[in-house]
Amino acid sequence: MTNTPAVPTNSPRILIVGAGGIGERHLRCFQLTQQCAVSFCEPKESLREKIAAQYAATPYATLDAAIECGPFDGAVICSPAQTHIPLARKCVAAGIHVLIEKPLSTDLEGISELEQEAAFANRVVRLAYIYRFFPAIQRARHILQSGVLGPVRHIGIISGQNYPSFRPDYRDIYYAHREQGGGAVQDALTHQVHAVEWMVSPVESIVCHARHQVLEGVEVEDTVNLSACLKSGAMASFALNQFQRINESIFTFHAAKASLRVEFPANRVGVTSQDGSQWIWEQLPPQERDAPFIDQALDFLGTLRAEPGCGCTLAEGVQTLRVNLGALQAAREKREILL
Repeated sequence: MTNTPAVPTNSPRILIVGAGGIGERHLRCFQLTQQCAVSFCEPKESLREKIAAQYAATPYATLDAAIECGPFDGAVICSPAQTHIPLARKCVAAGIHVLIEKPLSTDLEGISELEQEAAFANRVVRLAYIYRFFPAIQRARHILQSGVLGPVRHIGIISGQNYPSFRPDYRDIYYAHREQGGGAVQDALTHQVHAVEWMVSPVESIVCHARHQVLEGVEVEDTVNLSACLKSGAMASFALNQFQRINESIFTFHAAKASLRVEFPANRVGVTSQDGSQWIWEQLPPQERDAPFIDQALDFLGTLRAEPGCGCTLAEGVQTLRVNLGALQAAREKREILL
């Protein structure tokens, strides 16, 4: 059994809804904050028993059973994407603040109702876009928004990973089904799109090509080229695949006065020299993989105390969902989509 960190008496009670791969990570990372008591609900009995034993967390078979035994202060929705909105609305109705895994949903149904219900109940709804808690992204955003480089005019994102190594069970989980939030657009590209929207400006139009190229056992797209115009006037291109052997992402922002680059896994931020002949790098310390998830958990717990944070708001999550849906529509219909 994992050693469960002790938590202070009267700490917030957090419920993890869904104990799959990302649900287990959230459970572990909320426990590691040592600022809350964590329970979870999971319908699969074998998985429920395994997670309960490993983390000494109170298990429930369903969200209804958990709410009945509550109260809970916050819930983290980690179920398949098409269930996010109904489950979030149920939590808000029970007086529970909510953190929802990306993507927010696979369509827009029920979202306006969630927005109204959360506002009426004064409940916080956040989206778990983890790039907001990467120190390199935070540092780059600070530089870009300071204005020292001038307005950003062109952005290029090149990213990829070997998904069979990263998630060897990809054929058997949500990823294999677009209606559950699967495929490269909703699974991976959404992170980079959201990061750019947070760092620079929301997207307003899209052209997209998305195809299944390599991954065995699935039919969803594993390769995406997306071109976007932002509301700020900047243009952006995103190139992503989920089969390349090396796991790396390179974000490049060309502004009026200089260029900025973020590189992962090198975890460094660079700005071009005054004469433009080289990159001047700022090396950030290495991070354990759980570190940004712990920071995200701390941020969400802070919002429960009405503290300001940097987590993704519901409105921002809806905007990125519209990009997801627009990208899939643009690829399907082979035309530009205005959001």
